[in-house]
Amino acid sequence: MSNLVAYIDGGSLGNPGSSGIGVVIDGPTDGTIRIAKWIGHQDNNVAEYIALLEALQCALGLKATALHVFSDSEVVVKQMSGEYSCRSPRLYSLNWICRKLARSLDFSISHVPREHNTEANGLAASAARRKHCSNLGATARAATGHTSIARAVPHHQ
Repeated sequence: MSNLVAYIDGGSLGNPGSSGIGVVIDGPTDGTIRIAKWIGHQDNNVAEYIALLEALQCALGLKATALHVFSDSEVVVKQMSGEYSCRSPRLYSLNWICRKLARSLDFSISHVPREHNTEANGLAASAARRKHCSNLGATARAATGHTSIARAVPHHQ
């Protein structure tokens, strides 16, 4: 496995509120990976960082050498690229962990308008509306051994 591309999004119903993440990873030989996960009661920025963390962990689990991430969160993109400093105590640890994991890859991150991130956004929104993804998660664990993949299906376009 070498190069992966991920589209990520995190969101909450209320800020803070019931939150979910959506991650779409293109590049695996087995097809596109789609992750939708409820992450509890969080704010939007925490949800965005948890989506990035999920993409990084998945890429490392797949033994990727490179990961390019597209996110519609200007805060996450600019903090991860060093353009903004991370002063928020609640985001600092997530930023630090993501930076540490990103150093294990040829990592890059770019901002994408929300209208070009609709699949990840839809996954995050659907995850925020439900309390858990136990049925899909159990299927993914059995198929992949990766506990956070809600559904891995071939990409057809």
